[in-house]
Amino acid sequence: MGNIFLDLSVIIVIAALFSLIFRFFRQPEILAYILTGIFISTVPFLGSPNKDFLQTLSNLGITLLLFMVGLEIKISELASIGKTIIFSSLGQIFITFALGFLASSLFGFNAITSVYVATALTFSSTIIVVKLLSDQRELHSLHAKFSVGILLIQDIVAIIFLMILSGFSLETGGFISLVNLAAIAVKGFMLLAFIAFLSKYVFPKVVDFVAKSPETLFLVSLAWVFGLAAIVSSKYVGFSIEIGGFLAGVALANSLVSYQIIAKAKILRDFFIVIFFVLLGLQMSFANIGQIIIPAIILSLFVLLLKPLIVMAIFGTLGYRKRTSFLTGVSLSQISEFSLILIFLGFKLGHINQNIVSLITLVGIITFAVSTYGITHWKSLYKKVAGRIEFMERANPRKDLIFESDENLDELSGHVVVVGGDQMGESIVEALEDRDREVIIVDFDPNMIKKYENKKVHRIFGDISDLDIQQRAKIDEAKLVISTIPDIQDNLLLLKELKHENRKAKIVMMALDVKDAKELYKEGADYVILPHLAGGRQIAKFILDDNLDRIETLRHRDENYLG
Repeated sequence: MGNIFLDLSVIIVIAALFSLIFRFFRQPEILAYILTGIFISTVPFLGSPNKDFLQTLSNLGITLLLFMVGLEIKISELASIGKTIIFSSLGQIFITFALGFLASSLFGFNAITSVYVATALTFSSTIIVVKLLSDQRELHSLHAKFSVGILLIQDIVAIIFLMILSGFSLETGGFISLVNLAAIAVKGFMLLAFIAFLSKYVFPKVVDFVAKSPETLFLVSLAWVFGLAAIVSSKYVGFSIEIGGFLAGVALANSLVSYQIIAKAKILRDFFIVIFFVLLGLQMSFANIGQIIIPAIILSLFVLLLKPLIVMAIFGTLGYRKRTSFLTGVSLSQISEFSLILIFLGFKLGHINQNIVSLITLVGIITFAVSTYGITHWKSLYKKVAGRIEFMERANPRKDLIFESDENLDELSGHVVVVGGDQMGESIVEALEDRDREVIIVDFDPNMIKKYENKKVHRIFGDISDLDIQQRAKIDEAKLVISTIPDIQDNLLLLKELKHENRKAKIVMMALDVKDAKELYKEGADYVILPHLAGGRQIAKFILDDNLDRIETLRHRDENYLG
């Protein structure tokens, strides 16, 4: 017991230190955890951790990870995901897999190993992409919606692949027969039917009963996850405990408390998943590093360059603009946490050897690091390559993606450009409408643009940092430019452009903190809105003017807005 406690203590302390370092350099924590395992395995005085115990903990982490994936998969979302997402996802999966299989075969890998390697290269990381897009406040942009939709389809395909693999025991070895596949399909169908029955007729009543106590809800959820995982992984069913975790999540996905369960299970999952990635690092073998380094570099370039080009080609064929295609492709330029789970499962089943585990783990380290930089700095990258990817855009891109209320903007002059249509932007647009001003609203969220289709404003879908969008909005003829987006880089780029095109326009911008506000003033903004300062001043004005009775009027107006 003492040794196990010491092993865990060493792992957590070193993982925490690496995580702090990687957070400073804005790299994903997954890298820190894998490198923790590599570091522990290469430093003699740290000893050799109990891998069997760590294996048990990592299995719990994967089970909880798939449980939460299942919780977030809702049938209603799948029904509304759209033909574009489905077509582009399946096209990307098929093409990437085929080329990955060919590349793997050229390295001399056998057919089963090539299938594993190609599958690992095909998927992208939901955890990394969603986190980075969320940090940049871009989850509502069109390219983010495409990226997340493709990731959802990839996750579903990965789960199906996991189900197929988990139906084979160590005794069956690498032989996959049609009889085995048929047996897996029948068992999988029966399991899904059982889960669908519970989800519709049993769990709504159970959840209503236990949801009154958050602690009881959490405990019952864990009991359900691990209980189902134990049944599913028994010799009578024959799937893995990870599949049991996923199915447990699907059963609860449509319940009203699914998000509450996710919030409570997230911390527990994060702890166990740390152990999984540390164990991956521990099991990396550097004895034959010379044999895997060249394939690792080539396969990493495949993921970083060729996979985004495949996505861009598909979206270009569908008629989307090169910018949307480029940003979606860059977002998917890494392998997935599912890739590592699949490789790990293949190793346990005896389908692949230790060298392949080390190879794909190394590809993961490289692509996680480089793609993080690419997603974080995609705007500057796009400017550098925009002129070289003209061939990725059709001569006549889809007009429905411009979302302009009319095409006649050439005669517009002395108008107001409002960047960002949500919340503050909407209030500003309403005020300008009351004064009969010509207004152009610019936003990169297509749903936000559609919201203004019944208002008397011109609408342009796009990112204001794009020169083409700036020209469409005619900022060189605008009298006033108001940016309600908090992104300091976008605002600075807009200020820089306005200095050249139209210094006569008054420029109003929003900042979330004092540091950004000072920088915007320094670069030439006429006024910077600080939400907390503006709110405080409004309340102070009520007090000083002895006009507190207006609060009721404002409250009713705001309640009408909130619906």
